[in-house]
Amino acid sequence: MRRISYFVKTVLVLLVLGAVAGLAWSYFAPRTHYLLADGQWLVADPNTQTLIAADGWFAVITGALGLLCGLAGYRLAEERAIEVVSGLAAGGVAAALVAYLVGSSVGGAAIQAAAAGGYSTRDTLGLTAYGVLVFWPVVAAGTFWALEFAVTYRERHQE
Repeated sequence: MRRISYFVKTVLVLLVLGAVAGLAWSYFAPRTHYLLADGQWLVADPNTQTLIAADGWFAVITGALGLLCGLAGYRLAEERAIEVVSGLAAGGVAAALVAYLVGSSVGGAAIQAAAAGGYSTRDTLGLTAYGVLVFWPVVAAGTFWALEFAVTYRERHQE
């Protein structure tokens, strides 16, 4: 029972970090402008790069936090490697989802204004490349196991 607590604590810490990551993403990533035409929300500028930039910012923020979590998890794991790395993987998935939900719901999504010609516009933040949601868990668990391999390899060759 005590071993499962390390898994749960790791997941809970990552969930809190997920909310922080969502706020950071909402702050740094550019919002995409949409225009309501014929009852559909369309991208106001079809040549905009804001959709790609939002995905990129999400990948950078969650990847960096995944790296930090992997380093911290390895440092604190001691004899509980399986529980911690499992928590990093599961917590990373949950944290990325929390970051997405928090970041996309903060700020511009609620802004609507009447534009010239009676059109409505809004600014939103979202993901178009949902594959970036796995950056956090993959980088966190990958960092943990890369460190584990490097240390174990060095110890074996010193014997």
